Amino acid sequence: MEDLNAIFSPGMLVMHPEHPEWGTGQVQSNIGGKLTVNFRDEGKIVIDSARVSLRAVFDG
Repeated sequence: MEDLNAIFSPGMLVMHPEHPEWGTGQVQSNIGGKLTVNFRDEGKIVIDSARVSLRAVFDG
């Protein structure tokens, strides 16, 4: 099982590739292949890193 989001740490901004309508999310935690992300338009979501590869956002 590969952790597709291992590079993300708390505070980083990300987008969910399958749900762009959620807006930009801020990583809250990255523990054991599970990321907790607070998305602007959807709220707090837990992402399984073995199933979804998030995209980094660098311009806010």
